[in-house]
Amino acid sequence: MADSGAELKAATDRPLSFVQTVKAVAWSFVGLRKRAGYEQDVQKLNPVHVILAGIIGAGLFILALSLAVNWVVHSGVAAG
Repeated sequence: MADSGAELKAATDRPLSFVQTVKAVAWSFVGLRKRAGYEQDVQKLNPVHVILAGIIGAGLFILALSLAVNWVVHSGVAAG
């Protein structure tokens, strides 16, 4: 159990900033990423930052979809 705690501590001390992590997560949402860049990010990303960026990204995606659907319904574009 002590080894997993040390591994987690080492992972949370990784060097990428939150902004760099957000960029990596955004690329993963789009699905366009070179394997070399992905491998490099995996070694440097802080897992706590990845989780937070993923939750924020998912929330923004849901908000954007909701706004788009609301606009289409209220603008009459969908009425046929």
